[in-house]
Amino acid sequence: MEEQKNNSLGCPVEATLNVIGGKWKGIALYHLLDGAIRFNELKRKCGDVTQRMLTKQLRELESDGLVYRHIYPQVPPKVEYSLTKKGESLRPILLALRDWGIENIFQLKK
Repeated sequence: MEEQKNNSLGCPVEATLNVIGGKWKGIALYHLLDGAIRFNELKRKCGDVTQRMLTKQLRELESDGLVYRHIYPQVPPKVEYSLTKKGESLRPILLALRDWGIENIFQLKK
């Protein structure tokens, strides 16, 4: 592990958290595991996130190559978000986080 710390790219965990960190990114990625979803449905599933914040987080995920934004050419515009292949590679990590949360939620709320 010490060898990895000296790497010019930094710690791999730090690099991962820089990409998926943020209050809403992990939640959005988790809900996208089920497939493509429209913005408003994703916003409802995420809870108290503002439209502006969710848009910002999704754009960052799109910029990092984890999320694909598909705009349908219709009026009014229809936009769906889905995971890219790179985003899909986070599935085991997101499911492990979910499982850990299920096992520990009661201890966390104390």
